[in-house]
Amino acid sequence: MNVTHENAGDHLLVSVTGQINSANAAHVESQLLDILSNESGHWILNLTGVDYMSSAGLRVVLLLAKRLREQQKRMVVCGLQARVYEVFDISGFLNLLTVRDNPEQALLSLAG
Repeated sequence: MNVTHENAGDHLLVSVTGQINSANAAHVESQLLDILSNESGHWILNLTGVDYMSSAGLRVVLLLAKRLREQQKRMVVCGLQARVYEVFDISGFLNLLTVRDNPEQALLSLAG
């Protein structure tokens, strides 16, 4: 599991790779909240490299969305692989979050 971030214009592109499960969710959460406390702008959460996400991972995404909302920042999630997309769909997250196919579409969504 790896978390990286870079500026994408006025926004922040945060990419996660690997699996997000109960064994590492707390570590992922810590890394994401650390980025949140040190960076500004709206977020693109790129999950293209995530091939598995458990309910613990969903909790991390939901917590992040809540914290961003509290700071009047928006987040667009992108790059969901089929298995992760299914988890988002079954859990109702597709109705709670803005989800796009790729970072480019996510960036356009934030711009519009």
